[in-house]
Amino acid sequence: MDKKYPAKRRVNFVILRGNTKKMVPMLTNKLTATLLSLFFLSLFVGCSGGNEPHKKPNILWISAEDIGPALGAYGDQFANTPNLDRLAEQGILYRNAYVPAPICAPARSSIITGIHATTLGTQHLRSEIPIPEEIQTLPEYLKNAGYFTTNNSKTDYNFDPTGRWDENGGEAHWRNRPNDTPFFSVFNYGISHEGQANKSNPETDSLLANFEQRQDPQELTLPPYLPETPEMRRIWARYYDLITLLDNKVGDLLGQLEADGLMEDTIIVFWSDHGYGLPRYKRWPYRSGLHVPLIVRVPEKFRHLVEFDPGTETDRLVNLVDLAPTMLSLAGAEIPETMQGRAFLGDFKTEPRDHMVATRSRADDIYEVSRTVIDERYLYVRNYLPHQPWTQDAIIFGEGKASYRELLRVRREGELPEAAREMFEPKPTEELYDLQEDPWELNNLAGSEEHRDKLKQMRVRLEDWIMETRDTGFLAEAEMMIRSEGSTPYEMAQDPARYRLADIKAMAEKVGDPDVPERQFLGGLGAEDSGVRYWSVMGLLARADLGKEVSGQGVASLQSALRDDSPAVRIRAAEALCLLEECSDQALSVLSENLLDHDRPTVSLQAAISIRRIGDRAKPIVPALQQVQEKYTGDKGPGRGYSSWSYPMFIGFAVDQALENCGIPWRD
Repeated sequence: MDKKYPAKRRVNFVILRGNTKKMVPMLTNKLTATLLSLFFLSLFVGCSGGNEPHKKPNILWISAEDIGPALGAYGDQFANTPNLDRLAEQGILYRNAYVPAPICAPARSSIITGIHATTLGTQHLRSEIPIPEEIQTLPEYLKNAGYFTTNNSKTDYNFDPTGRWDENGGEAHWRNRPNDTPFFSVFNYGISHEGQANKSNPETDSLLANFEQRQDPQELTLPPYLPETPEMRRIWARYYDLITLLDNKVGDLLGQLEADGLMEDTIIVFWSDHGYGLPRYKRWPYRSGLHVPLIVRVPEKFRHLVEFDPGTETDRLVNLVDLAPTMLSLAGAEIPETMQGRAFLGDFKTEPRDHMVATRSRADDIYEVSRTVIDERYLYVRNYLPHQPWTQDAIIFGEGKASYRELLRVRREGELPEAAREMFEPKPTEELYDLQEDPWELNNLAGSEEHRDKLKQMRVRLEDWIMETRDTGFLAEAEMMIRSEGSTPYEMAQDPARYRLADIKAMAEKVGDPDVPERQFLGGLGAEDSGVRYWSVMGLLARADLGKEVSGQGVASLQSALRDDSPAVRIRAAEALCLLEECSDQALSVLSENLLDHDRPTVSLQAAISIRRIGDRAKPIVPALQQVQEKYTGDKGPGRGYSSWSYPMFIGFAVDQALENCGIPWRD
């Protein structure tokens, strides 16, 4: 235990020599009283509680995967969650808690560091990003403050977790701490992950075989962007059942804490990493994908650290990037200046937020660049790749997941509800939703004259945030890693000479805008900065995707871009030419060569995704695709599997589909 003793006190004693009976009367009554007071005070300091160690709160994080606030405590009439409801009755329930990204690894990298993923360069799922030595994680800061730190057992930070915990693994537990040391322990539960919710054949699954608290699918209310079918109702009911199983596990863990006599010494925090693992939730930067449960229980002895009584519900806006600085604040530890989150409890609590920002970047093998601003009532989304639909032809949106299989089946039959059809269509450049009047986010107000001032306000908020946080997401992933060679994306982005963010973003904002003439993209292809050139190619590619004409000069400029210094620019230029039916040997050669760049997996991944998008035009480079497929085959992930859960799996996803487009059956 971290010990904190009171400051040493200096006590002066009078030494009485000789005949003390004669000397004592010579002392004044005042001096006698002073000496006696000091004497007894010295005994008190030496023997009383002043020498007791100062107790810091233990901190227990309970992390759930892939759930929104489907708890009884949040008013969900279908939820069966007695343990979490009881936790809320004893704690603080946050009604406006959101994650910084709608998918696990980017969100978790932000939560554990208190720094946005787009600042660290960890915004893509799943990646392997170096971060500067001076950037530490919450468990490291708490270790320095005297805590024993354990994680059981998911990390998924997009950077190396080695050495950041005292214990990290399936056996990690607060019970392993030395003596009575304060602990920070994390338990992550994957029972509600999309993989469990989307079981292909759930009737043979033993998980719910003996579970008696099953939901009746007919009694539930489906959200408007899921088709009204018996199968989708079954899937939705299964999700509620999984959340009840999660609640049971939380109850078991809290029982261990109670059995150890630690309940009143421990601050408990329950949270989820993003929304449900279903269409229009996970991976979507809307309220549906970002809104999560957050419950904080603070025992009586540490109640001075919070402003709320037990059982309080608050509308305070919280971004889970705030969790790390808040835990340091509760532990009485200094919050490092590098943290971008804001403490909402404890000694260093800040003023409430009036808005927050979340980001969506590459998820699996689908590139996106979208940014979301949320305030007390409105949600604004800026899409920088509006020509791409949210749901693309990719394995992550494929038949292997029960919810997507049903969604695609109903789509083939032409019976999708309008809100579901929009998942398959190009996106608006801007979206604005009134969450108070339109909680399902169905009515886009971006074109409303009445909301023009709100739209402008949200634009300014986003602009300021992008520049202040040095958002690395305006570089193609491969380009970001190339520019960061020898350092880190974080350090690269802090240097205005290496990252001309304003210039790059200005070109990105033109992509997909029908009012931007082609000549602006042609002019951008001559820019000094490869980031500007990349978005210029994207502007022409978006025109091709949206069926707009690209002039002969535009085609010629794309052909010149095949020789660009930047692999990201070359790959996108080749993709655009193929989509424009100008798929020359040179364009295919660019795609093939970059696909085979095994030393730079982000380059290979971008090439694989572009090759998938050009369909059977890739037939001449099938040998290169097969070579990469063989290289990355392993025992991770679906089908025959891939050699790792990160770049090899996502390269493999795209390559497998590209081969299928060329008439070669998947993984055959």
